[in-house]
Amino acid sequence: VQLQASGGGLVQPGGSLRLSCTAAGFSLDHYAIGWFRQKPGKEREGISCISASELTKTYADSVKGRFSISRDKAENTVTLQMDNLEFEDTAIYYCAKDYSCRELDRWYIPSWGQGTQVTVSS
Repeated sequence: VQLQASGGGLVQPGGSLRLSCTAAGFSLDHYAIGWFRQKPGKEREGISCISASELTKTYADSVKGRFSISRDKAENTVTLQMDNLEFEDTAIYYCAKDYSCRELDRWYIPSWGQGTQVTVSS
């Protein structure tokens, strides 16, 4: 089942965006949700994860202190708040699910949903 990422756009350096991850037809409550991004010409990388219990939140070093992940169970949504955006954050962002935030970069995702483009440019 694919998750859908949305909320991307064009923003200046130092700006903010709020990405949302949603699922049609099932609840995200029982899954760890991870955010990934793929920069032009690079492999996809995991950047953040929130466990089902919300007790675990992980961030890649490159986004730590600037990005924040959260859940809204009422809306069945996981949000990635991105502040102080940098040129290097330009990428297509995706979300996916698994049962644990461990080894985010090794999650097996058979089918990725449509990502959302984030472009940081002056």
